[in-house]
Amino acid sequence: MSVTQLRLELRKQASEKRAESSVWFFKTGKGQYGYGDKFLGVSVPHQRQVARKFNHLTLGNIEILLQSPVHEERLVALLILVDQFKLADFLTRKEIYEFYLKNTSRVNNWDLVDLSAPYIVGVYLVDKPKNVLYRMAKSNNLWERRIAIISTLAFIQKGDFYNTFKIAKILIYDKEDLIHKAVGWMLREVGKRISKEKLENFLKVHYKQMPRTMLRYSIEHFSLDLRQKYLKGII
Repeated sequence: MSVTQLRLELRKQASEKRAESSVWFFKTGKGQYGYGDKFLGVSVPHQRQVARKFNHLTLGNIEILLQSPVHEERLVALLILVDQFKLADFLTRKEIYEFYLKNTSRVNNWDLVDLSAPYIVGVYLVDKPKNVLYRMAKSNNLWERRIAIISTLAFIQKGDFYNTFKIAKILIYDKEDLIHKAVGWMLREVGKRISKEKLENFLKVHYKQMPRTMLRYSIEHFSLDLRQKYLKGII
């Protein structure tokens, strides 16, 4: 199984109509976050099928795919990495984790982050120091900041909200809407999976400083009455 074969397999599933839609959906215009991204128009389920078929690619071949301007090729590379990480022993997991961090500049759209970071970076760091996430939370790179907060989903799933709250505080004043959405989503997950009370305690201290989108995402599962109180600033 080679990179060339993988690329041919992807192109068998390509759709010009889907590609045109993706160009708009992933904001590829000049000055937008996805500028320069190219699309074949392959659905995520089909990309997952291709990833499973080519799940034994070497890291060298995966790196070739990550360097591609084609969005689906980068996502398939990351899906392969996630699959390999799940089945790997400790040393191989470490190697994949370090490879991922070396290539964060190519994990450069929100879906690429969301479908890989929690399952590689997050899972690897569950029982380890989290310093790298705090460094990335302060990065000038939008995608590293998103990786930092989205990776904490793995901790939330283990009942740990401490790092989610700490990184959320770092990102409260971030100027990017994609970060507002990511932080709000992770805060919502804390309330849903761990404790609504813990989330409310956090929000009561910080909600007036939070961007509107971040707040809306974080309170999505609250009652209508409570959501309105937060949005009107009368908590």
